Amino acid sequence: MDTTVQPLIKPHVRDLGGFSVRRLLPSQFARTVGPFIFFDHMGPATLAPGGMDVRPHPHIGLATVTYLFEGELMHHDSLGTQQKIVPGDINWMTAGRGIVHSERTPDPLRDSGITMHGIQTWVALPVAEEECEPSFTHYPSASLPVVNQDGVEVRVLAGTFYGLTSPVRTPSPTFYVAAEFGHDTLLEIPAEYEERAVYLAAGELEIDGQALPVAHMTVLPAAQVATLRSPTGAHVIVLGGAKLDGERHIWWNFVSSQRERIEAAKAAWRDGGFAPVEGEPDVIPLPEH
Repeated sequence: MDTTVQPLIKPHVRDLGGFSVRRLLPSQFARTVGPFIFFDHMGPATLAPGGMDVRPHPHIGLATVTYLFEGELMHHDSLGTQQKIVPGDINWMTAGRGIVHSERTPDPLRDSGITMHGIQTWVALPVAEEECEPSFTHYPSASLPVVNQDGVEVRVLAGTFYGLTSPVRTPSPTFYVAAEFGHDTLLEIPAEYEERAVYLAAGELEIDGQALPVAHMTVLPAAQVATLRSPTGAHVIVLGGAKLDGERHIWWNFVSSQRERIEAAKAAWRDGGFAPVEGEPDVIPLPEH
């Protein structure tokens, strides 16, 4: 049998001005897992007074997916959407041919030293949908199915898991699960999806008897059921889906199957070709490299 937890995907830690982000995807061992092409674990960190301000910036060819363990964020985009996200919700923003958005600490919380902790992922769109119309959908926590599986609380964020199907609409076969393990609890991960990965956000976890270090990810062998066990409790993310329909290129916030499309997006952002976020003229400039 293949060695389940090798190779380990180690986090690349980045300081984003007051809080840390651990980046797991893309990595040298796995550029993608199913449609997931980007995976960031942010925090936990208590923000300084004033909060967090991610100024307007563009995306193409992907969907951004935000899930919080703690804290709150206000999303504002070029479609006119203004939506607060709180723990347990899913914000699913499809960039398609192009969208611009900002993420900020809600005004009422700016002086309170709020703690931020969550997962941000990008899902690459199928080639046929890379240039679709942009859209935004918010799924409140209460709309997402939850099951207690032998002492493990499983929240189905996208796709189907243990017979439960999330209302989140995905453009390709996708699953995304948040699991909270109690003391000495087990969870089997079925082999129904083509590609699967496990990320340990906090606590202790073993996969088929082998320890997964905290803040690390591993890709599970194809077509094999995996058994996850936590001796003391853990917060775990399991994700994956069908393999992408071809190579994807990434540059800054742009994803595409065509390098020429990324070059066009660079020029459009540099020259003001994206629709703006109303009332937010101070944008993140195109990086020089």
